[in-house]
Amino acid sequence: MKNIIQNINKAFDHRIRLGIMSVLMVNESADFTTLKEILGVTDGNLASHAKALENEKYITVEKQFIGRKPNTKYIATKEGKKAFQEHIEALEKLISNQN
Repeated sequence: MKNIIQNINKAFDHRIRLGIMSVLMVNESADFTTLKEILGVTDGNLASHAKALENEKYITVEKQFIGRKPNTKYIATKEGKKAFQEHIEALEKLISNQN
């Protein structure tokens, strides 16, 4: 039971960051509007939590224009996917050790 939570990643301890990574683990990418709708968050909340994941190098951000409208797309990096998978495995171990 010693150090059971050592592999839990603080970068994913907020529900919005957990949600962003969950969406990006099963989709190649997601745009800002899609993530905002799926997660039910404000523009500012999504932007700040996405920036935190970007600073950790867990996601990349691509900005472009589609027609005349700006579009921001998020993609999980290889490092981000690995870190998230390790986080989920640590949570699963924590849960299974509680029984």
